[in-house]
Amino acid sequence: MNFRATLDFLLHDWLGAEALTARARFAEHSRQTFDAVLDTCERIAREKYAPFNRLVDTEEPRTEQDAAGNLRVVLPQATHAARAAYAESGMLAAAQDYAHGGMQLPYLVEAAANAFFGKASISISSSLLTVGNANLLMAHGTPLQQQVFAANEFNGRWAGTMCLSEPQAGSSLSDVATRAVLEDAHDALGPRFRLRGNKMWISAGEHDLTENIVHLVLAKIAGPDGQLAPGVKGISLFVVPKFLVAVAEDPHPGPLPQAGEGGSSSAALRVTLGQRNDVALAGLNHKLGWRGTTNTLLNFGEGKYPVDGQAGAVGYLVGQPGEGLRCMFHMMNEARIAIGMAATMLGLAGYEASLDYAKTRTQGRPVGAAGKDATRPPVRLIEHADIRRMLLAQKATCEGALALLLYCARLVDEQHTGEPDAADEARLLLEVLTPVAKSWPSENCLEANSLAIQIHGGYGYTRDFPVEQYWRDNRLNMIHEGTHGIQAMDLLGRKVRMENGRGLALLAARIQASIARAQAHEALRQDAAALTSALARIGRVTQAAWAGGDASEALANAVPYMQAFGHVVIAWMWLELAMAATRSEAARAGLTGAKTYFYQYELPKIDAWLQVVERRDMTCAELPEEAF
Repeated sequence: MNFRATLDFLLHDWLGAEALTARARFAEHSRQTFDAVLDTCERIAREKYAPFNRLVDTEEPRTEQDAAGNLRVVLPQATHAARAAYAESGMLAAAQDYAHGGMQLPYLVEAAANAFFGKASISISSSLLTVGNANLLMAHGTPLQQQVFAANEFNGRWAGTMCLSEPQAGSSLSDVATRAVLEDAHDALGPRFRLRGNKMWISAGEHDLTENIVHLVLAKIAGPDGQLAPGVKGISLFVVPKFLVAVAEDPHPGPLPQAGEGGSSSAALRVTLGQRNDVALAGLNHKLGWRGTTNTLLNFGEGKYPVDGQAGAVGYLVGQPGEGLRCMFHMMNEARIAIGMAATMLGLAGYEASLDYAKTRTQGRPVGAAGKDATRPPVRLIEHADIRRMLLAQKATCEGALALLLYCARLVDEQHTGEPDAADEARLLLEVLTPVAKSWPSENCLEANSLAIQIHGGYGYTRDFPVEQYWRDNRLNMIHEGTHGIQAMDLLGRKVRMENGRGLALLAARIQASIARAQAHEALRQDAAALTSALARIGRVTQAAWAGGDASEALANAVPYMQAFGHVVIAWMWLELAMAATRSEAARAGLTGAKTYFYQYELPKIDAWLQVVERRDMTCAELPEEAF
């Protein structure tokens, strides 16, 4: 199946997306409206994104000085055109209420539609941070913050970022040093804080794609003694716009403006841009991949753009003081699932490229007597067993990961629109699956990209073919939004133990229900038995890891635990897809082959990973430093 056919199968034959239209929120939708959204996104990705993927990789963002001596970021025109087309499509507000200019689409359909952009050019498709930023404000911001900032992000006029890391504090957010001081001054948006500090690795932190950029910044509020509270409990969250905004009542409110239109009306408000806030671009980071995405170091409050004659970036508190990290997790968890999808789409792009190459490139002759005849013509790569192994590995990995991510998207819809018990179960399942949904694709789809290069042989290393770029782009995803090790500690240290293990028990019950249904299919009974054994092993090892009550022992091998856990989850996905394929003749052969590969080649790997977890092996933790 091609990618669109695969999406249709996952959405409709497996996840039953159309059934969501029976819910009040989605009642105005149908299979036809869902298809229309996918058609539109597929077209925009094909026309505005894919043709320029190599261009934005080679013409990286650069800085130049404007007439006033300030640094500005220069991006290719193709990036401007792609961003404008995406904003005009309405996808920035796809899941929002009609009252907010949205489509009230299920998140499942939104996630599937956005997949086209990640596959076409991950470097250009950075608008999802804007959506996550606005969604956070809708969940934790004041009504005015929602009307002013979120509304203008959803309509495409403004963009958004997340500002967490600092040069000295990457993943260790307890060491955040950016400080916020409450001013006496208030304005229409509320009490004003002055922020001073530096933020690193800020995607889309500076550009002229939009009129304004809305930064969500983690900082600590200085106490009466001027000191910052230690640890993450002292972190607060602030909205800090690139340009300050003036808010006034609008006596003649009109419809929400579209991208590129001047002014902004939201309800009875008129929002206009004011002076430049004290947020300065310090420089660009030049990464291995995602080269078309501007990545910045930002200085807040250094006095480059003083406000009212004073240094300090003006910001407004989001949520309650000291609860910034809790609020930011709303955006971070969205971003983690988005990174999993990005990794999956890069893996699928590499798979399609290597499949096409294997079908057309001739090399070598068959193994056996016939292959010794040099007068016979060479065969296509796909006729070699080892090439088929590498293709199947990519297919099983990437399509299995896509299934997991769309399943998570379906859980989001259940959490927001399901009956109370079902919504709570969806919440808990998402808690357990989010670290897997981020890390499993980012590790394994990267390996899929490596196999795509291998299939291309020496040509795979060259820029004549796209697979080397897919690998470079995907290598970033193991670090984006929390490294592999951080996600592993979250899974084994928190998620499988939360609510007295109820999340893990709930996931196990879902898997066991699938196993029970699979046992009714004779062709799936062996796989059902293998998954039964693997699931039981995960349960035993989870208990064994914590049997000593020592977190340092339990978490010493958190990464092998997550590798095995993820493999079991993907094996579950493949069992589900195999059952759905019994109802779809077009899908059956390819899905059955990929499922069989995963069960025969991948699932058996979990025992080696789990052995060190089960015995709480301390080889790595206890080796003396001088031995390295």
